[in-house]
Amino acid sequence: MKSAILAGGCFWCIESDLIKRKGVVSVVSGYIGGTKETANYDDVCTGQTLHREAVKVVYDENVIDYKTLVDYFFTCIDPTNQYGQFADIGPQYKTAIYYSDENEKEIALSLKKSLDESKRFVDPVATDILQATEFYEAEAYHQEYYKKQPIHYDNYRVGSGRSGFIKLKWGDKH
Repeated sequence: MKSAILAGGCFWCIESDLIKRKGVVSVVSGYIGGTKETANYDDVCTGQTLHREAVKVVYDENVIDYKTLVDYFFTCIDPTNQYGQFADIGPQYKTAIYYSDENEKEIALSLKKSLDESKRFVDPVATDILQATEFYEAEAYHQEYYKKQPIHYDNYRVGSGRSGFIKLKWGDKH
C-alpha cells in the first residue's frame, strides 16, 4: 500500500470523492502544514495556523497508480482558485498536492503543466505542489462526514457550488 496527501478545500468533499476510486483503500481527513498544537478544527478555521484541510489517501498501487490518483484529484476541485475552494475561502482551503519523493513531485508537476496546457480553464492552475510534512488526523466527527450527516453534507456540497462546477467542468470523469 502507498499513501498520498492531497488538499482540495473542504476535506469532507475530497474524502467522499476519492474513496469512490477503485484501488483506494481509505481516506482520512486531517491537517497539514502547521504544528501539532494547532492541528484542530477550531484553530485551523481561523486561517492563522499555516495548516490546510487535507486528506491522506491509502491506495493499492497494483490497482491505481499515483499518476492516476492525482489526475483524478484534479477533477474533484477547481484547480484555478488561488484563494480556496468554492464557498470556502482562506489559506486553509487552498489546494495542494503533497509529494513524498522526487518521482511524485515530477508526476504532480507534469500533470499540473498538462492541465494548464489543455486550456480547459481560462485561468492558470493554482494548485501548489509541496513537500509533504507531518499530517495530523482531524477530529473523529469529520471522518466519513458524508456518511454520518448525509443530508447536511449533500446540502453543503450543492450549496457551496462544488457539485455544479464539477459536473460542468469534469462531468465526463465523474
